[in-house]
Amino acid sequence: MDWTTFAVSGGFLILFIVLSLMNSEAVSNWITTLFDFSAKYFGAYWQVLMFGNFVIGIFLGFSRFGKVRLGGANEPKYSYYRWVAMILVTLLASGGVFWAAAEPMNHYMTEPPLFGGGEFENIPAAFAQAFMHWGFFAWAILGTLATIVMMYVHYSKGYPMRPRALLFPVFGEKIFHKSIIGSAADIFSIIAIAAGTLGPLGFLGLQISYGLNHIFNVPNTVTVSVMVIVVLVAIAAISAATGVDRGILILSRVNVGMTFVLGIIVLLIGPTFFIIDSFVGGMGTYLQNFFTMSFFRGDDAWLGSWTLFFWGWFIGYGPMLIIFISRISRGRTIRELIIAVSIVAPLVTNFWFSIIGGTGVFFEIGNPGSVSGALNEAGMPAAVMAIMDQLPIGMIMAVAFLVISVIFVATTADTISYTVAVTLTGNDQPKRWLRVFWALIFGVTAMVILTIGEGSITAIQNSIVITAVPVSFLLLPPLWNAPQIAKKMALEQGLMWERPRKGRSIKVYNRK
Repeated sequence: MDWTTFAVSGGFLILFIVLSLMNSEAVSNWITTLFDFSAKYFGAYWQVLMFGNFVIGIFLGFSRFGKVRLGGANEPKYSYYRWVAMILVTLLASGGVFWAAAEPMNHYMTEPPLFGGGEFENIPAAFAQAFMHWGFFAWAILGTLATIVMMYVHYSKGYPMRPRALLFPVFGEKIFHKSIIGSAADIFSIIAIAAGTLGPLGFLGLQISYGLNHIFNVPNTVTVSVMVIVVLVAIAAISAATGVDRGILILSRVNVGMTFVLGIIVLLIGPTFFIIDSFVGGMGTYLQNFFTMSFFRGDDAWLGSWTLFFWGWFIGYGPMLIIFISRISRGRTIRELIIAVSIVAPLVTNFWFSIIGGTGVFFEIGNPGSVSGALNEAGMPAAVMAIMDQLPIGMIMAVAFLVISVIFVATTADTISYTVAVTLTGNDQPKRWLRVFWALIFGVTAMVILTIGEGSITAIQNSIVITAVPVSFLLLPPLWNAPQIAKKMALEQGLMWERPRKGRSIKVYNRK
């Protein structure tokens, strides 16, 4: 147990809770100031980091290094479906319901600056922008190059599975022995993932309380939102106590299964051809403008509210979800990892956004105000309910989406609690009390931040971006270390051999 990291990271979150209760306005102002600084001075760097991470990962996956098997195991522990299901819930659970409904509609109502801005109602551009935020780059930063490094350091070298392991190729084994830099890497990663977890808990808490009011006339108050989070955290704590092979695996399978069923139902009873057109047109626009959208720097305010918010969120999630994906990916090849995380998961996410967001845009076109009215009056939590109201069995679908929202966010909190416990112990089988403790502290922090008031959503968004600043430097070395490690493992596994160089001894490896 790393008690220093535990005390500093846990103490910071407790201090944040206390200060928020004492003077929530001052805390909100601090968060806003730090957010503006982060978006202004680190935004361009994040865009380059995300692009480089994705491109280098694709190159590795489809190169001769793609056959390298990770984790020191000859075959995977989980079936492909179970493996991908657990991967999908790591990010899709965070915004699969809330943002899938709200973001395409927002971009439809007010066109992104890259495509001209204003109320142009450019449908392909609206979906292309959402696809860029939640697509290839977002997934790649969560589990490709850094996962290769993490699995090599832990399973091949035998060092603890902690965020500081990503710095092992740079500093060597001293990064694990009373290293200030190593401790800082772990502490910042825990704080960042805590801030990132506040997002799903806060967003889904607001959405579920709004849904309860919309369907059952339950008062839509902060008290109800807090009570919702209590239930979410209770489910997450119970699941965390049962471990990866039971709680997380079962919840992820239920998550993906329910999402698939609901997606098919909406696709069939909703505007089927419009949804397909939105997906194809959005992907076409995104790929056609791939580089322009990736490096757009024209509107700082808009970038801070959308692109940098999302990418800061995913960067902050990075180290912890890398630990989780490393834990479940033993026996997979680099090619399988890259395809699953950087291609399959983004395409599934984008199609899900097309189903939910496309349904909303379709009904908005036919009946202006049917979705945008609720969105403008009650904010983003109202988007899902407004969309479900347009469907033939809207009441049933609305209840189903409330249920899936609960399971989604509980899975996220469960997964993150597990990875934080792994970070503190360096063991992929951490103590049960530690997993439960972090599930509870995440819930308490989310409850406190919701009490800030009307600016709670803004505070959550801004705190996510702030914590991504130090973590982004932790994710930079894998861009050049992962290819070196892939080559080293390919030599060790006999998948290639070193060519003799003049004046040096010859080291020969046989192919398997």
